[in-house]
Amino acid sequence: MIAVVKIAGQQFKVEKDQTLYVPHLPGNAGDAVALDVLLMDAGGKVSMGSSVSGSVKAEILDHVKGDTVIAYKQKRRKGFHKKKGHRTAYTKIKVTQIA
Repeated sequence: MIAVVKIAGQQFKVEKDQTLYVPHLPGNAGDAVALDVLLMDAGGKVSMGSSVSGSVKAEILDHVKGDTVIAYKQKRRKGFHKKKGHRTAYTKIKVTQIA
């Protein structure tokens, strides 16, 4: 059984017992999360849009940060340079149920 879910404006194709990193979700490790289902394939029977009758539940495993992204600006011969960086926050979830 496969489902396409929408999490924080992004679409993910998920299966049962799959772990994935998604944009930061509110909640603590161990909390259950219900996800918005856009499309569901149950044994060859595909439903999408308003006719989706199933649901997808997931569990938050951990909150992590991504790799460092550095933005560097410089103007030649002027002595101007600026270096900024950030690490994007992600949430590691595990899909527990597709029904």
